[in-house]
Amino acid sequence: MASLAVDALSLPLVNHASPRLAIVDIGSNSVRLVVYKGLSRTPAVLFNEKVMAGLGRGLANGGELTRESMEMALTALARFAQLCEAMAVDSIRVVATAAVRDAANGPAFVARVRAETGLDVEIIDGEIEARGAAYGVIAGIPDADGVVGDLGGGSLELVRVSRGEIHERLSLPLGALRLDAHRKKSRRNLQQQIDEQLDRLDWAELGRGKPFYAVGGSWRALAQLHMHLIEWPLPVIHQYALPVDAPERLVRTLARISMKSLKEIPAISSSRVPQLPGAAALLREVTRKLGSSSIVASAYGLREGLLYQALPAAAQQQDPLLVAAEDSAIRSGRFSDGTDAAVGDALLLFTDAVFPGETQALRRIRHAACLLADTSWRAHPDMRAEDGMDRALHGTWVGIDAAERAMLAAALWVVNGGGIPGPHDELLARLAGPSQLALARLWGLALRLGQRLGGGAAEPLAAARLERGSDGRTLWLSLERESAALYGEPVARRHRALALALGLEPQLRLVPAL
Repeated sequence: MASLAVDALSLPLVNHASPRLAIVDIGSNSVRLVVYKGLSRTPAVLFNEKVMAGLGRGLANGGELTRESMEMALTALARFAQLCEAMAVDSIRVVATAAVRDAANGPAFVARVRAETGLDVEIIDGEIEARGAAYGVIAGIPDADGVVGDLGGGSLELVRVSRGEIHERLSLPLGALRLDAHRKKSRRNLQQQIDEQLDRLDWAELGRGKPFYAVGGSWRALAQLHMHLIEWPLPVIHQYALPVDAPERLVRTLARISMKSLKEIPAISSSRVPQLPGAAALLREVTRKLGSSSIVASAYGLREGLLYQALPAAAQQQDPLLVAAEDSAIRSGRFSDGTDAAVGDALLLFTDAVFPGETQALRRIRHAACLLADTSWRAHPDMRAEDGMDRALHGTWVGIDAAERAMLAAALWVVNGGGIPGPHDELLARLAGPSQLALARLWGLALRLGQRLGGGAAEPLAAARLERGSDGRTLWLSLERESAALYGEPVARRHRALALALGLEPQLRLVPAL
């Protein structure tokens, strides 16, 4: 196996177009292996496994990695090395963060890893770790504008991000394991340590009124706890938004709830539970210090940031949602030739004139709906709408928040024949506003018309135009005269349905070649 280049973060030459890339992250809390398929804007995850080795616990008790934690980590790393061989991984990068970096016996541990597993461990400094986490957030939330906070077991990395770039950054020894050790001494000791370290944050004003992007397992667990407390209906952590007063509520909740009750919450790893009180206290104080407007959980972090930095500049500029939707369309579309998503792009152009004045952000979600409109055809006809709904709500999309997922789900429900109203309307109404969902259902009706007109193929849509009349009363469907036969009864019925929903009259117009 080759290694990802450390300096350029570039991909070594491999002998096929879709290499298998592995990143092993030796953190202060966990040791994790993730294997990705291909170096792309949204690489698919082939395998993901972690072991909670707790290497950072030794730092709070004398500055060395404990024998027990090292043995647990070595056992996991030996397994990971063999799995990478079995999976024929083309390239692997092994990074170690704060625990190994700060431990007196860190170099000796790295030497043991090399001798016993064959893995070459790169101990990355706080600068590389901070940049990796920040670029991970940018990879998953391209329009991120605020402050990224990556809470590991041994350190907190704070980075200001804006317009796809990173700016001010700071690394603090406030990891989740260290916070827990301070908390066990006393709450006063915990607060004192947090206050002393946050006093070093001399650019806090730059985060005022902007979101705080929370990265790391302990903060994700807090977000999952908040989801549990408010009975949030969507079990997707990425881009889950918490109000800025949520950490205070979480601190109070954690002060009175039993550890046993916390461990019974399915989404929260039991090994994270002891760290939650300290993590909540830190989240409260850092967002107060910054004057954050909200808290946004990010499932993307260091590993995704390392991959993102290895991409060519042009690939970094791609929209991750549309790239992933296009990939799904290419793999699952009825008439895809395996190279492009022509039907989805044709549907976008076909429906553009029906939604004049639409913002670019809305058109982007409609574009995703166009690309995914034909990906549920393999499902049983009675279950296609359900399949589309599930695909939108629970797919591994990034660059899309809960309201946008709900809009995408409403559109795919309708385009796949789901009724209006539908059985999921109450769920969707918790995620998005009435006007957003009403617009998305109109998207679905327009796409349903386009699909039927072209039979699921792109070419017939090039001979058609759908637009609102200048009189404000008509929904025109223009067809080339040679294509008049395409306007069969099923097409006319869907034309009427869309026109009725828009408060317009359906009209057919035959024209010379468009």
